[in-house]
Amino acid sequence: MYAKKLITVLTLTIAICISNPHAVKAGGTSASTNGAASVRGVVKFEGTVPKAKPISMSADPSCAKQHPSPVFTQEVATDPKGDLQNVVVFVSEGLGDRTFDAPTQPVVVEQKGCMYEPHVLAVRANQPLHVVNDDPTSHNIHPTPANNREWNKAEPPGTSLDESFAREEIAIPVKCNVHPWMHGYVAVFKHPFFAVTGKDGSFDLSSLPPGTYTIKAWHEKLGTSTQTVTIGANETKEISFVFKGV
Repeated sequence: MYAKKLITVLTLTIAICISNPHAVKAGGTSASTNGAASVRGVVKFEGTVPKAKPISMSADPSCAKQHPSPVFTQEVATDPKGDLQNVVVFVSEGLGDRTFDAPTQPVVVEQKGCMYEPHVLAVRANQPLHVVNDDPTSHNIHPTPANNREWNKAEPPGTSLDESFAREEIAIPVKCNVHPWMHGYVAVFKHPFFAVTGKDGSFDLSSLPPGTYTIKAWHEKLGTSTQTVTIGANETKEISFVFKGV
């Protein structure tokens, strides 16, 4: 007869989590993902949301004519409930000496409507970054990292390029030297335990080994918030981050 485990619900919601395994190595040997856990939750903004500023694309008519309606900056983006978008949530401490194989599939960033889509993205160190120009005008993509190699490449209409970043860095500003209103961020991680919040402000860090972790939430204008969580085998803990107006 198989024994049944009794799961106690504490102040944090705990649920059995089934998730896809990551390629994990610890001390040079493969580590099992049996008993993997998750940390999930939501990021909120509290207070008066700063007014988004209109963007003028009149310097390049090919950009302006793609937007029949006004375009606004994306620095602080929330829904009516205060859920905060474009926040990078990640494990900053607690993984010890574990190492992780970099994925070979690329992460795609588009230059579309003379804007970066997505505005904030996250990749693994040495993972391919596939940059696409969907616009009828040339762009010049220019990341300005502090801990990685800087590069600056022109992209004619309808072309693409592939690059990567070798070291962890949260987060690298990216600009277009042709269109000064275009800017975004690329966060680079040496592990797979990160997420970027969407319109509902949610995040899910899955397939974590049981342990105690420092979880950080980074926003381009609002700074960084930190929490510590301890999770056991097959647990999911729900946490929330709250950023306040500045």
